[in-house]
Amino acid sequence: MEPRSLDPTLPYLGELMKYGQITLANLREVGCVAVAHDGRQTVSMLLRREGETVTHLLTRLDLAVGKALTEGIRTDEVNPLKQEFVPKK
Repeated sequence: MEPRSLDPTLPYLGELMKYGQITLANLREVGCVAVAHDGRQTVSMLLRREGETVTHLLTRLDLAVGKALTEGIRTDEVNPLKQEFVPKK
């Protein structure tokens, strides 16, 4: 049976669900997160913003997964870069 999209307005999540997974969880250390994994690596980790609905969080996750699939750019809001690792200009 072919997996169907959760919602036709979330096309990238529908595509990812053919071979990967998404997880929504409340992590005590950071709060509510949405994680998308493509079967090999995590492609997006988003923090739920104050007052953000789950629908809006999933929409942002869909856009972040789209960016990963089409541009190769992964989004990570959970593990910010430490300042000492940012190159100085």
